[in-house]
Amino acid sequence: MTIYALSTGPGISGIAVIRVSGKKTGDVIKKITRNKLPNPREATRRKFNYINTNELIDEGVLLWFPGPNSYTGEDLAEFHVHGSRAVINALHKTLSQIKNCRLAEPGEFTKRAFQNGKISLLKAESIADLISSETEIQRKQALKIMSGKSSDQFNSWREKLLKILSHIEAKIDFPDEDLAKDILTNIQKTSDQVSSEIQKTLNDQKVGERIREGFKIAIVGPTNSGKSSLLNYLSKRDAAIVSEIAGTTRDVIETHLNLDGYPVVISDTAGIRESKNEIEKKGIKLALNRAEDADLKLVIIEAKNVDFKGVLKDLLDESAIIVINKSDLIKGKLNSKFKKYEHVLISIKKDLNLNKLILKIKNKLKNKFISSENILITRERHRQNLKNCVYHLQKFQEKKLANDFDKAAEDLRLATRHLGMIVGKVDVEELLGSIFNDFCIYNRNND
Repeated sequence: MTIYALSTGPGISGIAVIRVSGKKTGDVIKKITRNKLPNPREATRRKFNYINTNELIDEGVLLWFPGPNSYTGEDLAEFHVHGSRAVINALHKTLSQIKNCRLAEPGEFTKRAFQNGKISLLKAESIADLISSETEIQRKQALKIMSGKSSDQFNSWREKLLKILSHIEAKIDFPDEDLAKDILTNIQKTSDQVSSEIQKTLNDQKVGERIREGFKIAIVGPTNSGKSSLLNYLSKRDAAIVSEIAGTTRDVIETHLNLDGYPVVISDTAGIRESKNEIEKKGIKLALNRAEDADLKLVIIEAKNVDFKGVLKDLLDESAIIVINKSDLIKGKLNSKFKKYEHVLISIKKDLNLNKLILKIKNKLKNKFISSENILITRERHRQNLKNCVYHLQKFQEKKLANDFDKAAEDLRLATRHLGMIVGKVDVEELLGSIFNDFCIYNRNND
């Protein structure tokens, strides 16, 4: 089946690129251009026509990439046309009238590239991450994964385990033959080494996932301390309702931001106080749960009310910054109790020291999380497969020591399988569907 799709973003633009990929791509070109195939990988000016009427759709640039030397590994073409909805829809319409030619599913071009061995599963994921990146940190991380360093490391571990698996299977197939002592020693050494290296990788504070998904920041504090106002300031929009009425915010309000280059998810939470209102009590519980799950807590209080008691005091740890709002109302020196906590004096109303607060947030994230140059894990599925790999390696060691080589070999196979699932060396259609569906650039409703 030959597929087509808009590869550039929807909407009006100077240029739009429509990709076609499949065995019949060459025939598609001939039918739409009423001309011969152009030279491969050379930009050629052509007229694009309706296939049934020969009516001109547009005049643009055609690129022809014969397989396997293409992005998908099969015959591929790019139609560069003017980026109006009318032109795009007209070209889509005539493509749909060609036999065995259909609109591509989200991510299907990249899926075909993977299936044809052009890219690894990790590289496919990194392409999706690069497309969706909003900050410089996200862009750089996606490019690092695209470079293949992660794939190389996962494949290296897998190949080491496959090698010792062959030795274990030799022991099973030839039980009367004793394995050389140095081979048994190497099996032990290699499995221990791989397990240790993977465990070290897992102890990465989930930096890769945090960068990809956004660092979690929770704004917590008493009622009417300025939490919603702070969220609106950081968001540069009215993301939350601001009111003098205590208890206005009862649910968690979440917004995604590029905070001075850092991808963050900021949550405004219900004001923490004693309450008999059941709905408000649930909101306070949600606030405390969100604070516990956050990478960074902004504990905001009013300058005229600096008393910390109970739950509010428990929030003050190394992942917290005390934000003292309405600091312009402070008369005299700040209470000495704040000296042992990281804090910043601000006034949202007077726009005082808010840039200083952003700098503190940035430094806090940088010092606590952005420390690794060798990020390997960027998704939860990578982490779970590595955990499963370590688990089966531990079981392998236990069974090997008990001379239960048959069962030990099965655990070793499962360990290698989980590494293979990360890079895509196993056939898991459900997994592939979940990954490639993230490549949704074209909105079908615009057809």
